[in-house]
Amino acid sequence: MASTVSETPMEVQSDYDREKELKLFDDTKAGVKGLVDDGVAKIPRIFILQPDELDKNNQTCNSNTHLTIPIIDLEGMKNDAITRSEIIEEIGQASRTWGFFQVVNHGIPLDVLHEMIEGARKFYEQPKEVKSEYYTRDSTKKVVYNSNFDLFRSPNAANWRDTIFCAMAPDTPDPEDLPEACRDILMEYSEHVRRLGIKLFELLSEALGLKPNHLVDIGCADGLNVLCHYYPYCPEPELTLGASKHSDSSFLTVLLQDHIGGLQVLHHNQWVNVPPMPGALVINVGDLLQLISNDILKSCEHRVTANNRGPRISVACFISTDLKESTRLFGPIKDLLSEENPPIYREITIKQYSLHYNEKGLDGYSALSKFKL
Repeated sequence: MASTVSETPMEVQSDYDREKELKLFDDTKAGVKGLVDDGVAKIPRIFILQPDELDKNNQTCNSNTHLTIPIIDLEGMKNDAITRSEIIEEIGQASRTWGFFQVVNHGIPLDVLHEMIEGARKFYEQPKEVKSEYYTRDSTKKVVYNSNFDLFRSPNAANWRDTIFCAMAPDTPDPEDLPEACRDILMEYSEHVRRLGIKLFELLSEALGLKPNHLVDIGCADGLNVLCHYYPYCPEPELTLGASKHSDSSFLTVLLQDHIGGLQVLHHNQWVNVPPMPGALVINVGDLLQLISNDILKSCEHRVTANNRGPRISVACFISTDLKESTRLFGPIKDLLSEENPPIYREITIKQYSLHYNEKGLDGYSALSKFKL
């Protein structure tokens, strides 16, 4: 990727008005898919990575195909104390060293996973006129469809990706407010993910040496936002990214990805591919879990490459707390602190963190650094 982009002319053109180009793109209410539907052969300049962005995203080396994130089998967890102890150890180790792992035998039926991917596909493949009624920059809405949540805030190249965001918990939406194309499966899949999230938080609590219900009791699993991402075919994938380097704003993320691939995790300064596994879900530690665990668990940076094999679809479920509880403070869990392990972060509200994360956008830097003591 590096050599191709560095050879692309990057001189500032006198006739290039970035703000105008961003607005023209956004005003179509058709997203990146709209560009592809119109037969674009060259990607617009607002999507082309500049050399400094390339440095931030590429680190020092190319993607590593020999490493792989841990795969954890949850089979037998309920009925076998020894198996449960082994799973807790595996999840703890993966969350401390990688911040990412895949789970199999997680309890969500395969047909539900398939229907969720297809529901997202159906939404994006509707006529523009049907989708555009959900297209908005108003982040307070329960359903938000747009391209690049930080389109007008980030100084960086836009990502080759469209997203529909649905707030599913703590307040269950009125089904009529959800897009008809994926309404039923969104409701069903969200309930499955909520149950899985509680299970994972119990295991993570024990991995931290806490009581099983600790993370759930402090509100980590109260909220659920479902983001259905659509990464269209890209005619020049070497010039842009599907999602630039970032860590997640959640406590925990549960990701369902289709067969296309492109997700990469930054591990020891190397980009490691996360190949799709049929029936598996990708789990990753979010910034908020790193904060309250006082850096014991790692919120790992990751990205998605652009592709020319066809649309890639993923469904990211961000498990967090209720943003309306703006007075509740979260900081390093007291039981994890000692003289040898003093707090690294100050106590903050989740609203403070979220406002900073959204304002900053995907700029290649961690949002956590602002809250360090």
